[in-house]
Amino acid sequence: MYVNRMLLTAALVVVALVVQVAVLARLQLPGAVPDLLLLVVLGLALVYGHTAGALVGFFAGLLADIAPPADHAVGRYALVLCLIGYAAGLTKPEGGAHRSATVPMLVVASAAICSTLLYAGVGALVGDAAARQVGLTGLLITATVYDLLLAPFTVPLIMALARRGEKDPIGAETGGTGGLRAYGWLGSGTGLTTSGTGLLSKGGKAPKMGKAGKRSARNAKPATLAAARGKAGKIKGVKRL
Repeated sequence: MYVNRMLLTAALVVVALVVQVAVLARLQLPGAVPDLLLLVVLGLALVYGHTAGALVGFFAGLLADIAPPADHAVGRYALVLCLIGYAAGLTKPEGGAHRSATVPMLVVASAAICSTLLYAGVGALVGDAAARQVGLTGLLITATVYDLLLAPFTVPLIMALARRGEKDPIGAETGGTGGLRAYGWLGSGTGLTTSGTGLLSKGGKAPKMGKAGKRSARNAKPATLAAARGKAGKIKGVKRL
């Protein structure tokens, strides 16, 4: 499961970074650039949780820091996405899935604002005044609008891919009659199942027994009762221990 998670995460991060650098950054949109890498981190964090979200955000941001044409200090965007991924992962419900799109969209809007502020704040600490020259207010508005417009087409798909990789092969068989096959003592064949030669076959009616069968059943009763009593005694002994 963890190998599939790592491979899926690496593929999504690389594809998002390539699309953002090669396509979105060249659209010459006013203000900020649509942050597809941020949306990938958010989608994975909403499914994997805060710990995995922080790790995904750190490595995704570090890759963006060293990928050309990066013109900022290495580790700056890694720190921002690490914090954003951790915070987004905290919104993951206990059931593991969001029931509506309200919370993910609020997370996207909050992340767009917070990532812009954090990126500008870290840049101010290291002496980068590019945010002041462009205008921080314009960056906040455009980043939020672009990410919200792009989120419905990307975040649900990313979350669906992440959940598909998280499915348990045994747990996936618990629905319907397939769930009985996950356990050996409830398998098909003999027993109280409705398939094959079970006791409830032929429309749920027990097969009729002849005279020889009745005699053998009477003779087998004492032995069956003795075996059952022996098993019960063993079970009680185990419970006493």
